Amino acid sequence: MSGLEIELKLAVAPSDMDRLRGLACLSDTIAKPKVKPLDSIYFDTEDRRFLANGLSLRVRRVGRTLIQTLKSAPQPGAGALVRGEWEVEVAHPRPDLSLLPDASVLDGLDGVGNDDLVPVFETRIRRQIRHLSPRPGITIEVALDQGEIVAPGGLTLPVHELELELSEGTDTAALYDLARAIHADVPVRLEMQTKSARGYALSSGATPVSVKAAKLTLDPEATVEETLSTIVRHCLGHLMANEPVTRLGQDPEGVHQMRVALRRLRSALQIFRPFIPADQLDDLGPRVKALADALGSAREWDVFLGDLLHPVATALPGHAGLAELEMAARAARERGYALVRTTLADPAHTALLLDLAAWVDGRQWRNQPVSEQSTLLLSPVTEMAGALLGKRHKQARRRGRGFAKLAAAPRHELRISLKKLRYAADFFRSLYEGKALRRFLDELSTLQEHLGHLQDVATVDKLVAELERTGEETLPPAWRLGAGLVTGWHARGLHDLEEHIVADWHRFTDAKPFWQTDLPDEG
Repeated sequence: MSGLEIELKLAVAPSDMDRLRGLACLSDTIAKPKVKPLDSIYFDTEDRRFLANGLSLRVRRVGRTLIQTLKSAPQPGAGALVRGEWEVEVAHPRPDLSLLPDASVLDGLDGVGNDDLVPVFETRIRRQIRHLSPRPGITIEVALDQGEIVAPGGLTLPVHELELELSEGTDTAALYDLARAIHADVPVRLEMQTKSARGYALSSGATPVSVKAAKLTLDPEATVEETLSTIVRHCLGHLMANEPVTRLGQDPEGVHQMRVALRRLRSALQIFRPFIPADQLDDLGPRVKALADALGSAREWDVFLGDLLHPVATALPGHAGLAELEMAARAARERGYALVRTTLADPAHTALLLDLAAWVDGRQWRNQPVSEQSTLLLSPVTEMAGALLGKRHKQARRRGRGFAKLAAAPRHELRISLKKLRYAADFFRSLYEGKALRRFLDELSTLQEHLGHLQDVATVDKLVAELERTGEETLPPAWRLGAGLVTGWHARGLHDLEEHIVADWHRFTDAKPFWQTDLPDEG
């Protein structure tokens, strides 16, 4: 069998599995639920070519039958729910690549053959299967999985999760509606890692790592609506890819990348605001901002410790005030990460992700009266990109008037405008090419970096005030001397930087907007 798998994977707390089985929204089944063991062996080459190409290959025993399954990574532009799947029955508990219905899926694997395959890990799952039909033409297979992933050396990882798969129909709204009904009674969490990804990580000893936003390539023939969908999905993928490492709280880059993803998402919603119903933006926008705000304290203390305190402590080793300031800052950082963990564990977080994914996969912005503005959603993106970029550029230039004399607060507002412009430029840059693009982005990046440093230094007073408020009675008095040194150190640096920042601004304003050049010829 070959085709597309459309599913939603939800992680469940072990203690909630029994409650899950008894939910009313899962009880109206087409037939009696079935329970079956699913034992699978995953295969790859020694150099992990399948993994490198976003493929997973397994042989699963279902009763007396052996099923070989090859799955691909989610299709570009199709959303996280959709990926390729090819299944075929085999006679032996080893894969037979010659039986694949479409040999082209192995392109890029350097002519891999059966003899190149080795077992990597196993999954031992007890699955209860139910089938629901929430409306005519739609059938959802509900799989409640409980078991473990087993890697060489006896390493194991428990599995407690729920998979919702469309076995009939293509309307993903039905999956999200069911997921939200489940989440309302039993808190779940979106599980972005497949069992195969978790198995590979377990077998290699890998831990979650932070992920930067992947390069975004837009189809120049896409409509505005298709581009909106692609960009929002891209931002959501970036956000959720960094959630595992952020939950651990050991890599500052995880929180940073989640905040970048949220800023990019907010920027995307604002860029496409003219085409989105106001009530939808009023619902989603503040919730996305609240999530970003909840991550803010942890990120600010990471920057303080790494970029502001560290160079001063390195220059003045053994200074008692700086040592006490560092202890206080690390305690404040831990409070920030405690808030991050609480926020990500809150059912409201999963509810937001489900709502955002349902919104973009269901293209819910179509739920609005037909108007001259809404019909622009169907126009080519190449006809709109320049206007959308120009609007951001105009706003930034307006806020930067009289730059050399701007106070800290207006410069902060300018910095925000420049960030929005940078995200918009990153979204649409694949539609353009040439020196104008590279020069504009280089000048914008340099100006952003220096203004970002200004803002980081400006937060020192805010963070010091937080230490006074939260630890005034317990902190040793010398920490204040350390705070004064950090403030003075960077104040001197800002004075030296000012001339360069003014020059940066003028170079940026002199750079020709790349979208005012011609788009590349098609073909």
